[in-house]
Parts: sequence; C-alpha cells; structure tokens
Amino acid sequence: MSIYVNKDTKVITQGITGKTGQFHTGKCQEYANGKNCFVAGVNPKKAGEKIFDIPIYGTVKEAAAQTGATVSVIYVPPAGAAAAIWEAVEADLDLAICITEGIPVRDMLQVRNQMKAKEAKGGKKTLLLGPNCPGLITPDEIKIGIMPGHIHMKGRVGVVSRSGTLTYEAVGQLTELGIGQSSAVGIGGDPINGLKHIDVMQAFNDDPDTDAVIMIGEIGGPDEAEAARWCKTHMKKPVVGFIAGVTAPAGKRMGHAGALISGGADTAEAKLAVMEECGFKITRNPSEMGRLLKSLI
Repeated sequence: MSIYVNKDTKVITQGITGKTGQFHTGKCQEYANGKNCFVAGVNPKKAGEKIFDIPIYGTVKEAAAQTGATVSVIYVPPAGAAAAIWEAVEADLDLAICITEGIPVRDMLQVRNQMKAKEAKGGKKTLLLGPNCPGLITPDEIKIGIMPGHIHMKGRVGVVSRSGTLTYEAVGQLTELGIGQSSAVGIGGDPINGLKHIDVMQAFNDDPDTDAVIMIGEIGGPDEAEAARWCKTHMKKPVVGFIAGVTAPAGKRMGHAGALISGGADTAEAKLAVMEECGFKITRNPSEMGRLLKSLI
C-alpha cells in the first residue's frame, strides 16, 4: 500500500523530449518498476515518434486513452507549464505532478480557478502536486520526479515536505537508521500549489502501511499550522515536525517563492509553537529528524 502512486501506476511525461524531461524520465524508468510505469510522452510536434521505447502522443487525452495512464509528470518550461497542467486536468487524470519552477503566479491563479470551476460543475477532480516540487516516490515501486532513488528504502514512515532537499535529508537519515519510507512527497514551495500538507497528512493517516510521519515546512503562509490543527483532532500516528527558516528576517524571500514572512504567524517559531501545541515532536535541528522519529516508534 502507498499513497497516490504504486508499482501499477501508469505515467505520462509531458515535456519528455526536452533535456530535463528526457533525463529524469530515463532515471525514473531505471528505478524499480519504472519500465512498466512510464508508458507515454507528449509533444504535439513529435507525435508518432518514440523515446526510450516510450511512444509520444500529440495530446495528454490521446496518451491516456491509448495507454490507460492516470498520472502525468510535467517538465514543460515555465511559460507553457500552467497550460500543460490544465491539459492534464482536462484529460481527467487522477494526478498531475508539476516539477517546473518559475511558473508565473498569474498563470497558476488562472489554472487553479479553472480547476475549481470544473469541479463545481461536477467534473472529475484531478489532484495537483507542485509546481516547483521534486515529485513523489514509493520506494521499491515507483519514482516520479527528480529525487535520487538510491537514498530511499521501503518501510513504514511517511515524509511530506515543502523543500526538495530537506525531503532527501529526512529520507537519507531514516534509511541510515534502517527505517524505510512508505512514500515521500515533495509538495513544492510556490505560493499557489496543489496538494497541501493537510491533504498529504490525511492520506498518510488513512494509509494502513504508514506508522509515523515526518512533516517539513518553511516560513511563509498558513499551511503548516492548518495541517497541525487538523492533526491534533484526527491524526492517529506520531509526527515529527521541522520548519526551515528559523533565522530568516521578516520580508526576505528565502529560496522558494512562497517562503516569505508576511505576518507574525508565518515565522518558523510561530509554526513550531503551533505544531508542538498540536502534539508534534518538533526539532529546530534538521539533522535530528531521523533520530527523533526513531524514538517515537
């Protein structure tokens, strides 16, 4: 069992012929069941061709219809990435994973409004992971995105993070301690994104194969506090919490577009306080995440 994807998931790569899409699709194919999972690419100008033995289609809808794929991963450059997300949503996929960084906020606002309007009319809800995220992995089954596969190990701890590199840090620590992961999900650091901490925490809470979770956040925005309050009432599993940016000055953007302190509740200390209040085991030192988790299970 895993959340969102498993060894039987069929995936489309949007932007498969670009340098980044090509490189990472190759790496994902090499990981676990990737050869069977990555079944289609999309590029309207190269429809009918193949890359890594993967057929390329003109549209996402056609790729899904021909292959039965339910998930897409997007490596389209920023100017066209929001349109690529919308194409995946229009094709009624279950999940679109957008790796692209630097999508204009206005484009994301537009696509989010289109997604809400489609749902309001009774259309299928497509989950969006990202943009500006590393993707997600279910160890020994499937990797969709840019994370290094070799640091992961199958197990029963979930990891969710706004920061790509801190996802790898938490995963690496767990693996070193002999504790594997059920799934690791990078939700991305943009101000307007799809799945939030709260959504992933709900999925881990419902997953019978996840026993505990590491939740990593950043300064900026209310998402971590909202997830912590939900966990206080509903979460049945121990959670370790870490917030990056304890020393960040107010008003300075740190790395991610969404990592900007705009009000008192956006600071790392304020978020850590809420997490602690809600029953999380918190740490201010990222090198302690794995050991702290081990002490809880």
